[in-house]
Amino acid sequence: MSENMIAYAMVFIGLFLFGGVFSLLKQGLKLGAVFCALGGVMAITAGVLWW
Repeated sequence: MSENMIAYAMVFIGLFLFGGVFSLLKQGLKLGAVFCALGGVMAITAGVLWW
């Protein structure tokens, strides 16, 4: 059960980071949005693979 909770947390963190991408793009911070998107992709990938 705890393994699934970690996977859920990683997916949640990834979605949170994708929200940050939209926020950073609205502010005009493209480099920050790129790093946030990379982190989001890695977090969601880790959550899916951990599942």
